[in-house]
Amino acid sequence: MKATTKAPANIDEYIKGWPKDIQTRLQAMRETIQKAAPGAEEAISYAMPSFNLNGYLVYFAAYKNHIGFYPVPSGMKEFEKELSVYKSGKGSAQFPHDQPLPLALVTKIVKFRVKENLGKPKKPKSSK
Repeated sequence: MKATTKAPANIDEYIKGWPKDIQTRLQAMRETIQKAAPGAEEAISYAMPSFNLNGYLVYFAAYKNHIGFYPVPSGMKEFEKELSVYKSGKGSAQFPHDQPLPLALVTKIVKFRVKENLGKPKKPKSSK
């Protein structure tokens, strides 16, 4: 997003802040995550779209040259071989705009994270 814009209030607002071709990619990521984690709640965290299900599940974000995907270190470690074709860090992968999004892989990773999170004790909702 542009440095001069304020943090988006929700994922719709986040997506609308990008050019049409990037919006299409962001919406595909969103829909893929929604299908893989139907009970997850959408949020904006660290100015990025995020999904929560019994705690943090995954984040994703657009950048000039790629879509960043953040399934935490456990999601990266579990799918290390499949993700090795992408530039990545300890808890993130970069999907270049000049390549199709690996939506089947995103689905597998999100389902893994759902199973992982549902195996943890439920986090109490914080009161605001």
